[in-house]
Order: sequence, then C-alpha cells, then structure tokens
Amino acid sequence: MTEKTVEKDVCKVVCLVSGGIDSPVAAWLFIKRGCTPIFVFYDNHPFADETTKKRALDIIKKLSEFAQKRPVKVYMVPHGEDLADILRNCPRNLTCVLCRRMMYRIAEKIASMEEAEAIVTGEIIGEHASQTLRNLRVENDALKEFSILRPLVGMDKLEVERLARKIGTFDTSASPASCCSAPPRRPRTRARFEEVRRAEQKLSIEDMVRRDIEGAEVILL
Repeated sequence: MTEKTVEKDVCKVVCLVSGGIDSPVAAWLFIKRGCTPIFVFYDNHPFADETTKKRALDIIKKLSEFAQKRPVKVYMVPHGEDLADILRNCPRNLTCVLCRRMMYRIAEKIASMEEAEAIVTGEIIGEHASQTLRNLRVENDALKEFSILRPLVGMDKLEVERLARKIGTFDTSASPASCCSAPPRRPRTRARFEEVRRAEQKLSIEDMVRRDIEGAEVILL
C-alpha cells in the first residue's frame, strides 16, 4: 500500500530503528509529515546475531519508499562493546537503562552532525522495563541538547500493529530474529538518577560515544 506524504521537507529527524514492530511505525509517522529520516540501528553483536541487523535494514529500505525520493542515510552503529562495558562494570539490574542512555547519547551526536532537529523513538509506556515513565525520565536525562519525540507512547500494541500492517513493515518486523541476550532477569523499573549517575562513573562515556561514531557504517539509500 502506498501512503501519501506531505511534500514539503519539514526537517531532518534521527530515527532509532531496532527491527521490531514499534520503531518503524514511529519513524513513518514523521516521514509522512515530510521529515527527512536519518536512521540509526544499534548492532548489539555478540549479544544478537546478523538476523536482527538484516531485518532492520530490510525495514529501513521499506520506510525509505515513503521519503519521496529524498536521499536517506543509515548509521549502523556497533553497540556490543558498550553493552560489554556496562555488563562488566555496572549493576546488573540497570543494564537496560544504561544501554538506552548510551543509545541516546550516540543519537544526539549523530543529530548534531547531521543538523537534525530531534530524535524519534518507538517507546510505548510499559512495553519493556526500560519504558516505564520513571525510566524514560531517567533516560532522557542523558541528553544535553536534543529532545526525544515518542509518537507511540500512549498507544497500545494493537494500534501499533495495525499501523505496521498498513505501511507494510509488520511481516518483516514479526519475522524470526535473535533477541538481545543482555537484559537482566530482574531489570530496574524505577531507576533513580543518583544510582544511574553513580554507575556511569565507572564507564568512559565520551570514549564510548567516540568509538561508536567512528566505527559506524554509513549507508546511503
């Protein structure tokens, strides 16, 4: 199905795409308003295999069809070393929150480099442990200059799935792929600012961001 989009190029937005059902729908909502997407995928190898990466790229190619022939840029960011550093040095129950904060920092750096206006994600309240309102607030704290826009935050899963079917990404998103093996059994659902900042003192945040940006594969579609 072809969905009409607004012709005017409103702005650039950095869209985080995981290969799941939610994030492609969030990206599409901004593309259809005329925004130029800059896609960012975090490759969690060795905590996830190549099937997740391939699925995400297939979805991004589908989403690029809605961009009305505007050039689309994709950053494939190596994120596995970040996860390994977090697992080695930080409390296990904070893994997902710390991971998201790192993802946001990298996205913010890319947004600055690309002169984008915002970062778009597919979080839904309560969908995962890292997506409670408290944790979203703590995760936002990692950003210095950019806002995160979450167009799906108040939707339920069925609403999102309907949109995914409408735009043609659902079948690919629902296809078999490995899940990240890093999440803990008992993740923190109400992280505190002070414990997160204390944990991050054990990480070389700036070096990690620099490493990921320098190691990113950039693809033009």
